[in-house]
Amino acid sequence: MSGETVITIIGNVVDEQVSLRFTPSGAAVAKFTVASTPRTYNKEKQAWEDGPTLFLPVSVWRQQAEHCGETLARGMRVMVQGRLSQRSYEKDGVKRTVFELEGDEVAVSLRSATAQVQKSGGSGQGQRDYQQARTRSSREGREDPWATSGAAAEAAQAGAWGDAPPF
Repeated sequence: MSGETVITIIGNVVDEQVSLRFTPSGAAVAKFTVASTPRTYNKEKQAWEDGPTLFLPVSVWRQQAEHCGETLARGMRVMVQGRLSQRSYEKDGVKRTVFELEGDEVAVSLRSATAQVQKSGGSGQGQRDYQQARTRSSREGREDPWATSGAAAEAAQAGAWGDAPPF
């Protein structure tokens, strides 16, 4: 929707475990908190100083929510892009306001960590094309070029593109 406030936050997952729940209709929702602490360099002290930490609750929906529940753990550095929302409520006669980020994209930061990425099944056109290519390769007696590595992958690419890869 236009007019929504889209932000990107980079920080660490605070929760010991991501809360993964399902709505009565079966849609998954994951909730976790990201802590982001700004750092500035103090020239007088010749040292980095931490500013106040922002704790921002994040909610993610559907298949991405399930991926977050399986992947994220306390202390992981993540980047979350989404829509910032605000809601107010009253508790014990005191009016309160909370801000929350509805995450559209969640990624693990590779700045100080490594990751193994595994593509999950999806219903998008790319997934259908990939499945059709695998089926076609199997029917024609060739192995799946995406499943091979090293010299076998280069050989598969060379066979598909001519004598040499295009790069």
